[in-house]
This record gives sequence, structure tokens and C-alpha cells, in this order.
Amino acid sequence: MNTGTPLGLNNDPLHVFTIEMVDGKPVLHVSGEIFGGYSTKKEFSNYHLKAEVKFGEKTFAPRAGAKRDNGFLYHAQEPHGQFWHVWLRGQEFQVQEEDMGDYYALAGTGMDIHAQKKDTTRRARWIYDPAAPLQKFSSSGTGAPASNAAHLAGNFENPHGEWTTVELYCFGDKAIHVVNGHVVMVLENSRTVEPDGTSKPLTSGKIQFQSEGAEAYYRNIEIKKLDKLPDLNTFK
Repeated sequence: MNTGTPLGLNNDPLHVFTIEMVDGKPVLHVSGEIFGGYSTKKEFSNYHLKAEVKFGEKTFAPRAGAKRDNGFLYHAQEPHGQFWHVWLRGQEFQVQEEDMGDYYALAGTGMDIHAQKKDTTRRARWIYDPAAPLQKFSSSGTGAPASNAAHLAGNFENPHGEWTTVELYCFGDKAIHVVNGHVVMVLENSRTVEPDGTSKPLTSGKIQFQSEGAEAYYRNIEIKKLDKLPDLNTFK
């Protein structure tokens, strides 16, 4: 995954990211043909991001035939290409079939999440559980449990071909991942994590939508300023 020559910034010869008009409204079409990123110019902090997403039919190598995968990064930091020569350094809100709302730390970031390690049909995974102890997740391999991913406890996305609403709430060093009105993960202590183990707060940055081998569509993308996080009791 970390081989190949980057195409560079503002260079999309295959039109992986396009804006199309559907029913009179703009839709971001991600072809998925190659790995890439579509980034905001501005940096954001203390905000609510809301969008609707659905997958298309096409998948591409190296993920042809696999679960359709995508996602968006938040608190993303330049330079470009820090992860797999493709994406910015940042926190990831996973957009993948059956895993929508998972967390991944990319290129030297970390978060703390209440989670328990459980055996699944695929492998042992850290599953979000608000009653479980707080665990440190990072992409550097220096934190316990030395994992860069935390997974949701339930699947709340709509069937393939239907629009699913995803929401991200960020305030200070905290974040909430929401899928179709259900809180799937609460995250704390957003930070950078350096190879030597040092860290600093990571509370703002760009937003970067991914192309990761699967066709996807986003519509009704909204970003609103927050003055506090919402009460978790207001969600399903």
C-alpha cells in the first residue's frame, strides 16, 4: 500500500473526485479508481459535520470485490501524503460497509476511547463500550493497547444503495461519531503521537474525503460551528 509515485496536489487526471448535479443538488462523486484525497482549504475546530453517503457499484484493486471502503479525515494536517503517500495526517471517521463510524489513527495521531477487546469472526478487535475502561489508541505503536483502530458495537447504516447520514461532532480534544442518529463512538484526548512517544493536542485541521477503492457519493454536506458538545441523551 505504501509504494507508488504520488500524482501530486491538484492533479486528478482520472477525475476521481467530481461534483455532479443530481435532482438539482450537488453531489460529490468519488470514483474510487485510485487512492486519493479531496481536502478542504480551510482548517476547522469546534464544529458539527453532517453528510449523507452511499456506495456505488464499482470497486477497484487492491480492494476489488472486498467490502466497500471509504472515509474522511478530520483534524488533518499537512503535508500531503504522510499516510501511504496519499493522505494527510489525521483522525479517521471510517466509512466502510458494516463498519461505518469506526475510528482509525493515521500517520502519528491518537485518541482515547472506552473499549473492550473481543473476539470476532475475523480477529480480536477493540470494540467501543462506554462502560469499559478508557484505552489509548494511536498509529505510532507506542500506546496501550498499541492499536490504531477502535470499532463500533453495532451496525446502524442503511442497506447498500440507500443514503446513510453520518455526523461528526468535534469540540476541543473530544469527538463523537454518529451514524443515522446513533452514537457509535465517543473519543477523547485527540493528539499527535510522535515516534519518540511525545505528543501534543490535535484539535483543529482540514477535512479530507478519501478515495479507497470503492465508488461512493456524498450529498448535503454541512459544517456548523459549535459552542459545546451535544448531550449524548439526545441521540438514539
